[in-house]
Amino acid sequence: MLPDQFLAGLQKNGPAPVYLFLGPEAYQRERCRRELIQAVLGDDPEERENGFSRHDLSEGSLSAALDDARAMSLFASKRLVWIGSAEAALPRSSKAAARAAAQEDDDDSESANDGDGLAAYLRAPTPGTVVVLESSRYGFDGDDKAKIERVQKFYATIPAQVEFRPYTPESARSLAQGIAKQIGLQLGLAELALLIEATGGDAARLAVEIEKLFLLTGGKRKVTAEDITSLVANAQQTTIFVLVAALGRGDRVRAFEILDTLSRDDEYMPLALTFLGTQFRMALVAREAGARNAAQIQAHFTKLGARMWPERARQIEQTVSAFSKEKLQKAVGKLFEADRDLRDARPDDRIVMEEMILALTT
Repeated sequence: MLPDQFLAGLQKNGPAPVYLFLGPEAYQRERCRRELIQAVLGDDPEERENGFSRHDLSEGSLSAALDDARAMSLFASKRLVWIGSAEAALPRSSKAAARAAAQEDDDDSESANDGDGLAAYLRAPTPGTVVVLESSRYGFDGDDKAKIERVQKFYATIPAQVEFRPYTPESARSLAQGIAKQIGLQLGLAELALLIEATGGDAARLAVEIEKLFLLTGGKRKVTAEDITSLVANAQQTTIFVLVAALGRGDRVRAFEILDTLSRDDEYMPLALTFLGTQFRMALVAREAGARNAAQIQAHFTKLGARMWPERARQIEQTVSAFSKEKLQKAVGKLFEADRDLRDARPDDRIVMEEMILALTT
């Protein structure tokens, strides 16, 4: 089930005896955790303190955690037992087990016993106790897909499984707009796009940064791009994309103006050069793949396993449109030379960057 389905079921039917929380998305998982604590333990601080237990399967066994869930408390009529690192209970793979056999011969048999113990607990769960097994290490795509499927298979006896998948670009935008409206933050569409790009669309980070922007502005004025650039980590990358656009037009004057801005802001030039290099390499990959518009670029990189947001795809589209394949190849070469020069014993960062701009606008 999805988080919204979990919350609706919690409100309608109350908590299930055992849950499996799967996936790395932190914002919705924390939201569900708060609501579950409220549903099980209420508002009383003493009830929450006495009724909440936490275990980590990277440090202990599932059997021990379930023994705790079976134990009746003298101080709490209702309990919530939270078991983290649920993936640690899985049997080792055959190769890993072979490597570790000399030291931990009984790992697989202990994991099998854990699985049997969970099935036995599910047949007779402790009244008034809710158990949550949480596995947040693996995602649902790429190399993690097979790993999270192993976790799901191991815990298949748990009927109430909640999947915390990453937000899509559209849902992240909708979430950010909703949070901003709720707290009274004046956030325009252009600034929203910049904020999403700077946070990579991570919902938890979006919520934190929106709160910080509200504290900065007090909700009394509209958020500016300068607010985001100064407050949000990674937002200064946007200045780099403006520099890329100037280089693509062959606009040497504008490129030097942007370099002045980077220098005034004490931008670390090797880091700026890294952003430039990444942009040109991705544009070269897109051009060689025949991807011309933002949708094709986003689809191509997603197919390669590199998650990309629409705003970033549009930036790459602009670079692809501005540079021929030959100019992109030349840019990548010049950026490599500039990166090498910046690593000299006593480089003058400004001169190295100026030489790079001169070479790319000739």
